[in-house]
Amino acid sequence: MAFALSNNPRRQGSRRRADLKVEINVTPMVDVMLVLLVIFMVTAPLLTVGVPVDLPKTKASVMNEKEEPLTISLDAKGVIYLQETPLELDVLIPRLVAITGTNPDTRIYVKGDKGIAYGRIMEVMGAVSSAGFKKVALLTELPSTPVKKK
Repeated sequence: MAFALSNNPRRQGSRRRADLKVEINVTPMVDVMLVLLVIFMVTAPLLTVGVPVDLPKTKASVMNEKEEPLTISLDAKGVIYLQETPLELDVLIPRLVAITGTNPDTRIYVKGDKGIAYGRIMEVMGAVSSAGFKKVALLTELPSTPVKKK
């Protein structure tokens, strides 16, 4: 009276359960991550520094910078902004020194509204330069239509 163990239906069922591999289904997690990636890609350009300044237009070429510089903006009313924070001129220099750690090679851009007096912009640039910052530049806006050469 001999029988084969492999033909026993009860043994085969338990063996199949032992061979099952339980794995986490990562498809929903990947779907959520892709949706978050798309959301961040869409909203990231909207998070740039945004003090509304009507910049003058120029033919200068676009600058390619690897690190984001500090931006000082002057709006049409003459209010000074460091990034998006409104400041007085006497508070601007100590704040710049605190942010940069007295690094004279920090790039600082000055954006002035085209309706503001040129002297006010030069007053801010002079104060920043006299504080020891070497790389101070004015920002302008490229014209929307190509300029014809004569």
